Amino acid sequence: MPNDPPALRPQLSAAKLIELAGWHGKRRWGLNIHDVYAMFAGLFRIRRMQEFVRMFDLKDSDKVLDVGGARGNWQLIAVRPHVLLVNLEDEEWSDGKIRKEKGDGTSLTYSDGSFDIAYSNSVIEHVGEWPAQVAFARELARVAPRFYVQTPNRWFFLEPHVLTPVLHFLPRKIFRRLVRYFSIWGWIARPNQKEVDVFLSGICLLGVKQMKQLFPGAEIHRERFMGMTKSIIAVRR
Repeated sequence: MPNDPPALRPQLSAAKLIELAGWHGKRRWGLNIHDVYAMFAGLFRIRRMQEFVRMFDLKDSDKVLDVGGARGNWQLIAVRPHVLLVNLEDEEWSDGKIRKEKGDGTSLTYSDGSFDIAYSNSVIEHVGEWPAQVAFARELARVAPRFYVQTPNRWFFLEPHVLTPVLHFLPRKIFRRLVRYFSIWGWIARPNQKEVDVFLSGICLLGVKQMKQLFPGAEIHRERFMGMTKSIIAVRR
């Protein structure tokens, strides 16, 4: 998806983007878009979390900052670290070893090295244009000596938010017009053009080259599907 002027791309949290994706639970064929996302993402999330545990030798005593995440991810693994979830939503709560606070990933309020690991899964593509993504990457690298940052690959054949192949490679002015009619998201959510534009304004996909620029010196891992790079993961450990 070609970049838009910064003014046209508001910062949306991942949770807000998913809410917009569903357009209040619209259903078709007995499904809403959340059901479809779950079918596509479930296996990858489980495998990704297991790899995260192995990669960092995760322990119950570790303090993890999860920027833009949700409690469900941490219920996929047997290890129970101390997890602080930070999102733009107002809701704040504490439940055992998991807490939720309101915060902006591009401007975190925590001091340097406050956590053992900074974690983010499919969020950096939603924080805004390149300057916001640079700020997000800088903050995660600042608050923890180790980090794990995953994002969908901009050059993977399937766009993971609208769930359609190759259409996102077209110029944006064409993509925004076609996505309602030629994507699973469009068929199920049935958005009007204004809703399409709002939804797409919250997505700025990245490639390997950009992830290397955002996280200099980090290991760059490629999550593959059918031999192709589906996701890119920047790791410092």
